[in-house]
Amino acid sequence: MRASSEISMAGTDGTTQTNPIARQGDADRTTRTDHTNETGETDETGDTDDMDDMDDTPVMYVQSSVAGAAKILVVGPMGVGKTTLIGTVSEIKPLSTEATMSQAGARLDTKVRPSKTTTTVALDFGRITLGGELVLYLFGTPGQQRFLPAWKDLARGALGALALVDTRDLEASFDAIGHLEDLDVPFSVAVNAFPDSKPHSEDDLRSALDLLPHTPLVICDAREHQSSVKALISLVSHLIETLTEAS
Repeated sequence: MRASSEISMAGTDGTTQTNPIARQGDADRTTRTDHTNETGETDETGDTDDMDDMDDTPVMYVQSSVAGAAKILVVGPMGVGKTTLIGTVSEIKPLSTEATMSQAGARLDTKVRPSKTTTTVALDFGRITLGGELVLYLFGTPGQQRFLPAWKDLARGALGALALVDTRDLEASFDAIGHLEDLDVPFSVAVNAFPDSKPHSEDDLRSALDLLPHTPLVICDAREHQSSVKALISLVSHLIETLTEAS
């Protein structure tokens, strides 16, 4: 695979954009195909490491057309949909470190809803290829404040981040967005539309989240593949524009 500092990819409007942030992809990396359910949601039990199933899963290599790769964070509070989004878009079987929420953890973590019984305790990982040329390696961060040291380690080398927010509790997203600003990681915001979420105008959301005018803000459904991919494309387009303006 050739090394390249620039690659082209299709934008959301069908135009071709040049990506100055790409790095050489890893053609020798071998991974496995994704097996998500029809809704794109992860198993509530968090049991994703069935070795018998993995042995039967065909190997999926990085496409030979890939010229670059980027590390992308997916951040947000607990229960906002990070694990679901990565599982929805990943072209390989995603890695998930879901663990059952315990009584000990309940003293520290706020339970989001009665149906949520598991939480990410290390990271989520997935991979998606955009335009056949750019691979995004997606790293989902733990949502709890007590995992901030691990959160900062995951941020090393990241070119950008997608910050998921839940309009039912916008205040819970402040810490994640603040961490990105402190670490100087470029980001875009994706509002995960839950079934019982109330609609809000873009101006109201920007004001509530105190976003800068150039920070992208999109609405997505983390369970829906196309919607989640569009959110990632919005982030990549923002990174391209930001770095092009800086060069």
